Amino acid sequence: MGSFHEGHLELMRLTKAECEKCYVSLFVNPTQFGPNEDFSRYPRDEKRDFELAASVGVDVIFAPKVEEMYRSSSTSVRVTRLSDQWEGAARSGHFDGVATVVLKIFNIVRPSSAFFGLKDLQQCAIVKAMTSDFDLDICLYFVETVREPSGLAHSSRNRNLSSTNLTIAPELYRFLIQAAHEIKSTADAIETCKANLVRSGFLVDYVALVNPETMESITENVPGSRIIAAVRIGGTRLIDNVPVESQ
Repeated sequence: MGSFHEGHLELMRLTKAECEKCYVSLFVNPTQFGPNEDFSRYPRDEKRDFELAASVGVDVIFAPKVEEMYRSSSTSVRVTRLSDQWEGAARSGHFDGVATVVLKIFNIVRPSSAFFGLKDLQQCAIVKAMTSDFDLDICLYFVETVREPSGLAHSSRNRNLSSTNLTIAPELYRFLIQAAHEIKSTADAIETCKANLVRSGFLVDYVALVNPETMESITENVPGSRIIAAVRIGGTRLIDNVPVESQ
């Protein structure tokens, strides 16, 4: 959705390495924002985005206008069950907007492969399910989160953090890593993580151990499981997740 950062650029570099051509979509999608969300505040800098994409060798940027993408609003895509919890519960209709626009972009561009960042873990699960359910002949790549030296996940919304909150925000990753270590030995790791986040000044929406394929909450570590979290600080909502078995 623009406001490119190092996480986006890494996806572009990997695409260039794996594929003959690299196409990048640049579209702030209004249908994945709720009525009380930050669509108008979402950072936009198209000129800078074009320059950054060119710097890593992107071949084509697909940057449609809203009226081009949504000539009609009578059809949408919903991935059931996967869309109903976590981010889906907090942001009604969000994943319908995501699934619909991704399917539209797939149909317009017709890629052989598509690359997504794992910071949006639930989104990755939904795109994977939709691609499978619609028998789309696209190879999906899911890439580990690119982080700032502090550990904070790169995000366009980091621009909204005050200088004070920028010093606190990396604690989210630190406490998730701590929970990933501890979850193998104590059932209290998730609750401890929540308590630590609250003490650091975060408002916690959720912290949970999940199966990344189904996004269901689980009580025991299984291969591939991840700890997910959504928190708020200073009016900015941050999401992150870490793998457990590699910790």
